[in-house]
Amino acid sequence: MMISHQQRPALFLDRDGVINKEINYLHRVKDFIFLPGVFDTCRMFLEAGFALIVVTNQSGIARGYYTEDDYHLLTRWMMQKFTEAGAPLTDVLHCPHLPNGIVPEYRIQCACRKPEPGMILEAGQRHDINLGQSIMVGDKLSDIMAGGRAGVGHLVLVHSGYEISLNDATHAHHVAENLGDTETFRNWFL
Repeated sequence: MMISHQQRPALFLDRDGVINKEINYLHRVKDFIFLPGVFDTCRMFLEAGFALIVVTNQSGIARGYYTEDDYHLLTRWMMQKFTEAGAPLTDVLHCPHLPNGIVPEYRIQCACRKPEPGMILEAGQRHDINLGQSIMVGDKLSDIMAGGRAGVGHLVLVHSGYEISLNDATHAHHVAENLGDTETFRNWFL
């Protein structure tokens, strides 16, 4: 793919464990807790010309724990909070699929469930993103692998409560305490 000079980079973000406190199968606004410093870091990248794009696996839909409507309600609320904080999100993409899920329409092997790169590639095309100059921030190896497979130039693994193994860390270009570590992100990328 030919990269044009008009393309901008993106800060691709996993949701759970990166933007908000990790809570298994989070689907209610009342349980959503933003991690400290997230808005500051996102504003900094937005001001530097980056698109802000969330790419999140949501297998709880395929597992029958919550519905697409539940997911969209929470997502609209989250997007509003980013807008109110002066860091409006460019897009939020999700994968509801799981090959062994219980909801038949979502029980598929897909190209969007991380570690597959589908969501990132779709966002890249949809928003004319320069993937090579972009950053993927995730808290699991699957996030980092998806970014790498999509051709994202900078892969950052953050702590979220999941243990980061040496093997996981070797797949990332950087390991940070969290997305709210604004000074570290500024020193690395801006």
